[in-house]
Amino acid sequence: MGTLTAAAAASLLPSEFKPSLSVSDSKSSLFFQRRLAKKRNQALVPAARLFGPAIFESSKLKVLFLGVDEKKHPGNLPRTYTLTHSDVTSKLTLAISQTINNSQLQGWYNKLQRDEVVAEWRKVKDNMSLHVHCHISGGHFLLDLFSRLRYFIFCKELPVVLKAFIHGDGNLFNSYPELEEALVWVYFHSNIPEFNKVECWGPLRDASSPSDRTHQKAASSSKLEDLVPEPCQEDCSCCFPLLSSIPWPQELNQPNETGFGAQQSYQGQIQERN
Repeated sequence: MGTLTAAAAASLLPSEFKPSLSVSDSKSSLFFQRRLAKKRNQALVPAARLFGPAIFESSKLKVLFLGVDEKKHPGNLPRTYTLTHSDVTSKLTLAISQTINNSQLQGWYNKLQRDEVVAEWRKVKDNMSLHVHCHISGGHFLLDLFSRLRYFIFCKELPVVLKAFIHGDGNLFNSYPELEEALVWVYFHSNIPEFNKVECWGPLRDASSPSDRTHQKAASSSKLEDLVPEPCQEDCSCCFPLLSSIPWPQELNQPNETGFGAQQSYQGQIQERN
């Protein structure tokens, strides 16, 4: 319901109870109403962005190629995506490299927001798949407090993220269009069991569309072994790379030996590498 202004409230009163306004009072009241309307419109903008459709804008995407061949198949050369977002400029930065671009994840702002998305291509038994990782909560109390909202936002914005991968790595997909049929596995990392899980979003072509996510998600589980295909245990040519280039623990729902969850461990490994 909208806010009831003073003028609107006065219009509902009988005439004998309506206050008489001088010219100066009416001007100040009009100014107040305009200012209130302006503030109300400003307040609606974040809500519209949060609950409106997620739209990919290529003009706001900056792409960095770091030590990778734009057309080299990810089944032969490790290929990862590191995507970060600036609330100040509303622009996206996508780094395409063989490992996570740690320089994008430094600084107090990034550590506070933790809105990065990292992903890697993997070949398991000759089937290509894209593995996407999102940080929901863990690390500090604000992330825990808004874990449900963060999960909602990540799910809503992930089609935009996947579209950014396809657009930014356009030469790769032009050379190997079959990669758009690869399955997308989304890992949500959280210290809260409800949001600590892995989901299959189906083929990349469908997962990157802005349609209802419930039609995209094929399955969901808190245990990786229930869903994600396992690579061969012995040396082979049908699985690549043998080890993930993303240093998140493989067990989503178990703390590591230090007593910290996946998020704290991941952030610590980044700091140690630098």
